[in-house]
Amino acid sequence: MSSDPLPFDPIEEARRHWRERWSDRSAAEMVAVTSIMRAQQILMARLNELLEPFQLTFPRYEALMLLHFSRRGSLPLGKIGERLQVHPASVTNAVDRLETSGFVARTPNPDDRRSVLATLTAEGRDVAERAADVLNAKVFAQLPLDRDDLRSATSVLRRWRMAFGDFDE
Repeated sequence: MSSDPLPFDPIEEARRHWRERWSDRSAAEMVAVTSIMRAQQILMARLNELLEPFQLTFPRYEALMLLHFSRRGSLPLGKIGERLQVHPASVTNAVDRLETSGFVARTPNPDDRRSVLATLTAEGRDVAERAADVLNAKVFAQLPLDRDDLRSATSVLRRWRMAFGDFDE
């Protein structure tokens, strides 16, 4: 991702082209969706940059934190995929990389002999804590939104997530 800002707003440029092609039909919706996707790309690039010294990407960090927050520090790989909404192959790849780094270990599932658990190691717990400290200081505490903006954004995105089947209330 380029560190130099563009000399124009690419979303507004897309809106202009959208209106030329389709009038105002769905322009506001397209701008909202595209804005969310672009913000996600910008955030993902920044998060990955900050996590690189920990041998993590944001998807691996999410898996690590999911294990960190679990009661036992371990979850079946299938459960990780469900919670993170990713394909089983992506979970396998993330756990492979976390295991290679020494952050998780694969262990037999005592409740289901057919499945394997990803289990957080002491080193994984330490890295999760240190990485969270960096993200708290350099991203989460520095978002350019005040408390009311954050509440509004969270509320709107929560409604979208519910509407698209992310969870049941």
